[in-house]
Amino acid sequence: MSRKSTRSLSTFPTSSPRISPAPAPAPGPRPGRMRAVAVAVTAAACVAAYAAPASATDGSQPVVSRGVTIPDFYNPPAELPSANGAVIRHEPLPLGLSLPGLDGRPMPGTATRLMYRSTDSGGQAVAVTGAYIEPSAGWKGSGPRPLVALASGTVGQGDQCAPSLSLQHPLALTPETVSVGYETLAIYRLLSAGVAVVVTDYVGLGTTDRLHTYVNRLDQGHALLDAVRAAHQLPGTSITPDSRTGLYGYSQGGGASASAAELQPGYAPDVKLAGTYAGAPPADLTATMKGIDGSALAGALAWSINGFAQSDADLKEVVDANVNDAGRAALKDASTMCVGDAIFGYGFTKSGKWTTSGKSLGDIIAAEPKAQAALDRQRIGTLKPTGPVRLATGVQDDIVPHAQARQLAVDWCRKGADVTYDAVVLPNLGDKLLTNHLVPLITDQGDAISWMTDRLSGKGTSSNCWTMPLQP
Repeated sequence: MSRKSTRSLSTFPTSSPRISPAPAPAPGPRPGRMRAVAVAVTAAACVAAYAAPASATDGSQPVVSRGVTIPDFYNPPAELPSANGAVIRHEPLPLGLSLPGLDGRPMPGTATRLMYRSTDSGGQAVAVTGAYIEPSAGWKGSGPRPLVALASGTVGQGDQCAPSLSLQHPLALTPETVSVGYETLAIYRLLSAGVAVVVTDYVGLGTTDRLHTYVNRLDQGHALLDAVRAAHQLPGTSITPDSRTGLYGYSQGGGASASAAELQPGYAPDVKLAGTYAGAPPADLTATMKGIDGSALAGALAWSINGFAQSDADLKEVVDANVNDAGRAALKDASTMCVGDAIFGYGFTKSGKWTTSGKSLGDIIAAEPKAQAALDRQRIGTLKPTGPVRLATGVQDDIVPHAQARQLAVDWCRKGADVTYDAVVLPNLGDKLLTNHLVPLITDQGDAISWMTDRLSGKGTSSNCWTMPLQP
């Protein structure tokens, strides 16, 4: 299902951005106040005022997604570089949550919007966008300033939901779309520790040439690893070839970081990993589809079906044969939605309403060997991850089910991986409401970042795989 035609309502700026080199960061450490500033900045509310959009009529006109005009920067060129991670273009990116520092440098850092080349699950070159943020704070750990490649949790499938746009517009609220940059807290906490951060928008999210391939392990793993390569090519940064690198992600991002850690030896042997945080990773999409179906985030089921129908002919054939008119309309509608839109539009919907038989999409796929094989190819845990990995999962998580995330830790342990498994024990906060999935994101974040900064400082860690029989 391809798109990039007309969308509808209030918008990001419609003018074409001027492509210019990234601003050179000023050297030197920042005082310890940065952590307090990061929290204060993140707590601020920011609703941007947008210019009236232009309608997209053909390929030469701006793309408008649910009324948000996507900046021309996000239109990929016809020809892409030959090397994965090669920077295609970059420009300054104004952070929506930022404060001037006493020395004139913005806090928590200076951002650069970027587009770089990656390779999709079909082996084809693809343009991916994202952002690099140079921290104002100094790095106090050992070695040169480290880099974390951050994979965002679920934000949606519309181009206006792209994480790099959320850094500029942390809360975009219009009559047709709601986009919240909830990963800002983790990003700013890393910046306050003096860690440089590069964020990927994933394949097809932001870029206007294709649909976002939601939770496709190859697409998102490649995009995250290539974001590291792209960050090292930007001019004027303080990271060096010797900078330690970490991967960080929760939910969809946890799946991306877990996949990237598995794919690194074969796809990006030049990217040396000091550590990977994978929070609530959707490692088994069959189980995750069952968790999402009928939940507050039921719209995410449409995003996964849309993405895999675009990239896998076997699954597309099954979808086309079994989805009714209401389902086709829902899949098309969801393809331009952000998380807020999906909750309001399709929260608690059961996918049986979208099928000709009334059976759930999960049951239909399970009964079709070729379609089930397509999902099985997305399974994370069949390869040994590179370097130490911290895997955290809320024991009550029913959206990205706890059991399948725990199984990923077991699978990795059996392969001899260096795994720190952390079960986040909380009471049941409401079935299918997203609360059991989202609260561990916050409660575990401090420990996750501390673990990551220890790895980036070169501190050792040891696996706790031996405790798995005792862990919930």
